[in-house]
Formats: sequence, structure tokens, C-alpha cells
Amino acid sequence: MIAEFITVLIIYIAVGTLIALVSRRFGVKTTSEYFVAGYRLGGLLAAMTYAATTYSAFMMIGLVGFAYATGVGALGFELAYLLATLILLTLFGRHVWFLARERKWVSPSEMLSDLYGFELMGITIAVIYLVALIPYISAQVIGIGKIFEGIGVGYEVGVCVGVILAFLWIVIAGIWSIATTDMYQGAWMITAASIFIIWLLAFFIPSNGVDYGELVHALSSKGLTGITEFWSLPTFLAFTIPWVFFAVTNPQVVQRVFMPANERSLKRLIQYFSIYGLIYTLIVTAIGLMARGLTELGVLAEVSRDLVTPTLLLHLNPVLASIVYVSIVAAAISTINSIVLSVASSFVRDLYERRVRVVDPRRSIRLANLVVAWLVIAAAVVAYFRPGFIVEMSVLSSVILLPLAPITIAAWLCPSLARQRVSRILSYVALIVGVAMSLYAAISLGPKKAFVITYMGLPLSAWILIATSVIVLLGFLMGYVSASRK
Repeated sequence: MIAEFITVLIIYIAVGTLIALVSRRFGVKTTSEYFVAGYRLGGLLAAMTYAATTYSAFMMIGLVGFAYATGVGALGFELAYLLATLILLTLFGRHVWFLARERKWVSPSEMLSDLYGFELMGITIAVIYLVALIPYISAQVIGIGKIFEGIGVGYEVGVCVGVILAFLWIVIAGIWSIATTDMYQGAWMITAASIFIIWLLAFFIPSNGVDYGELVHALSSKGLTGITEFWSLPTFLAFTIPWVFFAVTNPQVVQRVFMPANERSLKRLIQYFSIYGLIYTLIVTAIGLMARGLTELGVLAEVSRDLVTPTLLLHLNPVLASIVYVSIVAAAISTINSIVLSVASSFVRDLYERRVRVVDPRRSIRLANLVVAWLVIAAAVVAYFRPGFIVEMSVLSSVILLPLAPITIAAWLCPSLARQRVSRILSYVALIVGVAMSLYAAISLGPKKAFVITYMGLPLSAWILIATSVIVLLGFLMGYVSASRK
């Protein structure tokens, strides 16, 4: 297995690096080209980088195990995210895309500081990205390390390969090398998932003398084809609310709406992403459900949910299993790349370029590469020591970013009111209050408990969304009254 994995990994790295090097022909001479491709991405490329960025290693490991442990409710949770994302992209995508081109936005924090006319907003959001997303980047690196460790190559080797590859594919051509390798990695991810489920359906299940009717009955008898006790309303809200607003709170995906070359490319981004997301989600959850059915029938031993995929892969041909393992590495790399570049863009644009009289593009790109290097090294150091709290904090990262949802949507809907003094002040207060609520709960209760604990029947994420929305709404109403009097 080790030999097959290393061979497939070398092929994956060699092809990806070649693609990244070829992408240099698109040209990277300004920070706009480095971070948002000069607003020139075609529809398919934009869709695939959006998909590969969105769907991390969580899918093939986490969602498979989630479906295995909690039943079809996991599918509802993931489809709620997909549907909400498509609704948000449909409602706001064209508007945000147009404004980004008109106002030359590069980073999402720059977008908000510009909409509110408040530089401190952008600086604060850049810092919040660090707090919320660096732990998540480190968790992705830890995931790569664990894959290498599980196969027998070595945890430290996995960490080194992950961060070196992430850094290399970023600095070769910025977003161009990320977008092109994302397209390659996205294709690898869905191909591997398809191979996996075809093997299960056509070979593994029949070879064990299992009838599909038996499989469905085994799941039904345990209540796994319906809503299980795990998926109570508060739990469903706790998991769903942060992801419903993922498309407006996470910088790496907001930034991708800036990039399509024209309206046709933007429409294709939404269309192709919806197809990719639906197919990938159905395949991954089906794998988890079938694995649980096989466990109930005694074909597979009962395992913890994080071990479902590795357990199944033990029965798969080593070459095919290696393709699936590398697809998990690819999902993690694509997520690391996108988040690192997006966080770097916030620091370069909000902390450097806004504070110099004359912007030298070459100096800005060199600074961007230094920030990228610092971020991946920091992630590698943290991942090397494997602190448990980093993995737990990554669970809470979407909740920490949740206050950005009402702030962002309100500014998109009413950009003129966002610049009213009272609107921007109260929106800034809402940001601080929401982040403080999530961090206080994480510190006092522990990240995992804070994520699912309920107050008066509602999870923390719901209360953060309510509190920040009320404050933002109050600010915009007062801003409207103030503007009406003038």
C-alpha cells in the first residue's frame, strides 16, 4: 500500500505542479492579478475553484462518518448548505461581482471597509480571519499528516508535504495557479469519489452476498433512513446556521465571486457548482450510509465515524485506495491554498496598500509571498505539535465568522445606508459583540460544547445571529432616519 500511495502521490504532485507552472502564462503583475486573477476567470475555472475551495477533506472523512453515525439527516444538513449557498449566489452574486469590478475590490475585508467607509472595519476583520481561520488551516494540515501516518509514511512527512505543496502552488502564479490546480484537484476529488461508490455498489456489496434490499432494510430498522434522535431541532440549527451563511462569511469563497470574467462566466460558476456540489454530496453521504448498513449486517466491524473511510479502503485495491487517499489530500490542499491566499490579501490590501502613497505592485506581491510563507509555516508548526484545541477550534471557526453575515448582507442590500455614521458604528459593535460571544463560549465551555450547547432551546450560533442582526438592523434604521432628515 505504501508503494502504491507514494506512486499515486508523485503523479498527483507532478501533474499539479506542471499545471501551476503553465498557469503563469496568464500573467501576474499586480495584486489584482495575484489575488483575484484580474477579474478574468472563465466560467468552468471559476466554478471548479469555488467547488474545490468549498469542499474540504471534511467531505470524504467527516461527512462519510457523519452519515454513518447519524443517518440520512447528515444529507439534509449538507444539502441545506448547498441550497442556501445557491440562493445567496443567485440573489447577490451579480451585484457583488459588478461592485467588485467597479470599485476594484481584491479582499473581502477591503469590500466591507469600502462599503462602510470605515478602515477600522477592514483591519478588524483581517484579524478575525486570523483567529477563525488559522486554526482551520492547521487542522487541514493535521489531516494530511494523519493520512500519511495511517498509511505508514509518517505524520511529519505528511505535514511537510502539505505545507510545501500549498506554498509552492500559491506563489507560482497566485490565484491563477490556485484556480487551475483547484480545477485539477476538484476533478480528482469527484473522480475518486465515483470510483469509491462504484466499487461499493458493483463489487464489494455483491461479493459479500448482500442484497440492496437487505441494506436498505438494515438502515430502516435502525431508523437511519429518517430523522434520528441526534438530529433534534437545536442540533440541526447548531450545525446548519453557520454553514447556511458560509458563502458570505468565509473570505475564500466571497473572493471568488469577484473573479469571473463576465456575467456569463458568473452564471456558469453558479450552475456548474450546483451540479458538482449535488453529485459530490450525494456520493459521499451514500458511502457513509452503505457502510453503516454493512456494519448492521455484520459485514464490517463497528468503528468510530472518523475511521469509516479508512476501514472501507482497507478492502479496496491498493492503487484505487491510493487514488481516494490522495483525493483527500487534494481536498485539504485546495482549502489551505484558498484560505491562505485570501487571508494574505486582507493583510496586503488593508494593512499595507491603503497606507502607502504609491503602490509598487512588485513590492506588494513580494509582501504577499512573505505573508503566505508566514501563514503556512505557522500552520506547519502548530500541526507538528498536534494540539487538540486547534482541531476543536476549527469546528467553531464558522461560528466566529457568523457575525459577518448580517453585516455583509445589510451592506450589499443598502450600500448608501452603510456609510451613515450610526450604521457603520453599530455594525462594528455587532461584529465585536458576535465574535466576543463565540470566543467567550469557546473559552468558558470548550469549543465543541460551545458549538452545540443551547440557551432557551437555541444554539449559540442562533443567538449570535439574532444579536448581531438586531444591532445591525437598529443601526441601519437609525441611519435611514438620519438620512431622511437631511
